[in-house]
Amino acid sequence: MDLHFGDSKPTDEERAAVDALLGPPQSSWEGADRSDADLRWARGGRAARERRDLLLPGLHAVNDRVGWISEGALDYLCRRLTVPPAEAYGVATFYSMFSVKPRPATVLHVCTDLACAAAGASELCAGVEARLGLGSGVSVERSPCLGLCERAPAALAVKAGDPVRTAVSAPTTIESAVLAGSAPDSAPEEPPAAMAVPQAGDPSLVLLSRVGVVDPTSLDDYRAHGGYTALRQAFALGPAGVIREVTDAGLVGRGGAAFPTGRKWQATASQPDHPHYLVCNADESEPGTFKDRVIMEGDPYSLVEAMTVAAYAIGAHKGYLYLRGEYPRALVRLEHAIDQARARGLLGDDILGQGYAFDIEIRRGAGAYICGEETALFNSIEGYRGEPRSKPPFPVEKGLFGKPTAENNVETLVNVLPILTMGAQAYAAIGTGKSTGPKLFCVSGSVDRPGIYELPFGATLGELLELAGVRKRLRAVLLGGAAGGFVRPDELDIPLTFEGTREAGTTLGSGVVLAFDDTVPLPRLLLRIAEFFRDESCGQCVPCRVGTVRQEEALHRIVERTGADAADDIALLREVGRAMRDASICGLGQTAWNAVESAIDRLGAYE
Repeated sequence: MDLHFGDSKPTDEERAAVDALLGPPQSSWEGADRSDADLRWARGGRAARERRDLLLPGLHAVNDRVGWISEGALDYLCRRLTVPPAEAYGVATFYSMFSVKPRPATVLHVCTDLACAAAGASELCAGVEARLGLGSGVSVERSPCLGLCERAPAALAVKAGDPVRTAVSAPTTIESAVLAGSAPDSAPEEPPAAMAVPQAGDPSLVLLSRVGVVDPTSLDDYRAHGGYTALRQAFALGPAGVIREVTDAGLVGRGGAAFPTGRKWQATASQPDHPHYLVCNADESEPGTFKDRVIMEGDPYSLVEAMTVAAYAIGAHKGYLYLRGEYPRALVRLEHAIDQARARGLLGDDILGQGYAFDIEIRRGAGAYICGEETALFNSIEGYRGEPRSKPPFPVEKGLFGKPTAENNVETLVNVLPILTMGAQAYAAIGTGKSTGPKLFCVSGSVDRPGIYELPFGATLGELLELAGVRKRLRAVLLGGAAGGFVRPDELDIPLTFEGTREAGTTLGSGVVLAFDDTVPLPRLLLRIAEFFRDESCGQCVPCRVGTVRQEEALHRIVERTGADAADDIALLREVGRAMRDASICGLGQTAWNAVESAIDRLGAYE
């Protein structure tokens, strides 16, 4: 492909997709008809370059309409945004959901990650590929986690067009996956989000209290069940008062890093540089994680309200909600919720008559685990490859667009609502002294009742698994997802707190709990984890780019029993793992060895 502007022309459909996003071109340089354009000048320049952040939405627009991104479409989009084609090509090829090569209009993504692998994804993929061979008009792609772990195995069909159509099949069979791929419009409707909450309707729930109780499409129903009480309380307290309440409540980030939320907000609010930005990280891509999806599908207005409260506290007037591309129903629910909030004066120039302006823009991811790292997410929004930035400077000083930014995930933000409605002291009384409040856990794998569970910090792993109905002959439990660690069946008394799991030599992470019985081949599972990290490494730093490949190669040799014996490969794995942990730029490389190491040391995986 010629990475300079070339002679390739966009099709009418491709041009229409880009123009629907950016408006019609204003000059022949941008691609306007020469007969209608003044050739003596070209608009664009600085104004066009300042729209670089529309590159990712532009790629989505073309991919959604046509199914892939041709050289002509990319060239046209680059002209409209004054982006060098080489850079745009690098962005387009960074994401797994885009294709720069021709493919059928319908793509069927079949999950092959941990929960689905344990549920027979390998045989499912083989059967689907055999049924949907060449000439079917459907491209079958083996996919990393689709965030549907409670309904494993899972498949997602995406049919390009205007509008793009999607169908989720989970739990799926060969027949239902083929139906979703060949006729997405005829696929059965997804079950309600409440089906993923076994505790739905329990009066003790705090974060999940409205899921299954409130109509997720109704703003009036949300307000009738306490919605927007927290925002009114925030306006009564003022920005400093909100931050003080969040700090006194002891809220820490729920994405895995556990950084104090109040400190982050205070650091952002105190920056003299403006504007300030709020970013909601809804790109949960950790295998085994699906809690944010359930909140967004089952209680979307709570996230809109929580983002408004957070933005008010830090002095932001614009918020970005970065939503993973594999969540079509969450996208529809959030778009509707934002539109309704805006129409009712709960977003916009004068929220609740308080003279405070704030609005939310949704940006869709396109299949990149690394974009869960906050600075990689900023790069993605800005129209660059989703590669992490070196720190310092930290996001609270220079984040999105080089401005002070507070970034939190969905679960962290929705925790702010009960803090304001019940008060910091009452909230802090839930859980333990160092891990306060309720926590959501994503339980899947070898259990009878997979789903999202809400428990106070301090409950034990055994208590959680008892709720989920763990099956007999438990072999291992993976805490924290692919970046987490394994524990043995005799370690179920581990308290589910950040400090408790740390003392036990493992991690709580984002709240993933994957149970595996003795029918699951552990070496194959570890190999899948290694394949995941190799695929998802952004390649920016050598320790991760090379280390994840070497880790996978060593595990392949162990599984296949070829080449060096297991002892030599395990020694190599330890050396490579230490190098990745010590020298990688971001958390992906630093944690890529965790699960394998714990399986070797705690489970004796290769003995």
